[in-house]
Amino acid sequence: MIGRLNHVAIAVPDLDAAAAQYRDTLGAKVGAPQDEPDHGVTVVFIELPNTKIELLYPLGEASPIERFLEKNPAGGIHHICYEVKDIQAAKKQLETQGARVLGSGEPKIGAHGKPVLFLHPKDFNGTLVELEQV
Repeated sequence: MIGRLNHVAIAVPDLDAAAAQYRDTLGAKVGAPQDEPDHGVTVVFIELPNTKIELLYPLGEASPIERFLEKNPAGGIHHICYEVKDIQAAKKQLETQGARVLGSGEPKIGAHGKPVLFLHPKDFNGTLVELEQV
């Protein structure tokens, strides 16, 4: 069902400093900050030859990233994102197997303009999983 790894998301306490570190220290191609109000985050994508890194920074007081950073002040890996061909078929298969879809259970449009779902970390070895339809 899952395809390639789309990105690894890292919550960061200072978006500008994190972007500069990837650009200046590691020599990576760094995109522009992008606000995603429906998800409560500002994101910056780091382009790698085989995948992306998504830097996450809180957007608004109700941001899930704000809560994550309260528990992890230095930041850290927040989630991993896998590609799927059909997000509704993937959701149905996962729910049939007992996996829990977070939120309303319906896909939202993600930072790439495509439907996404998040799966409960307790169902995936403590890892928050995002599925993105491609």
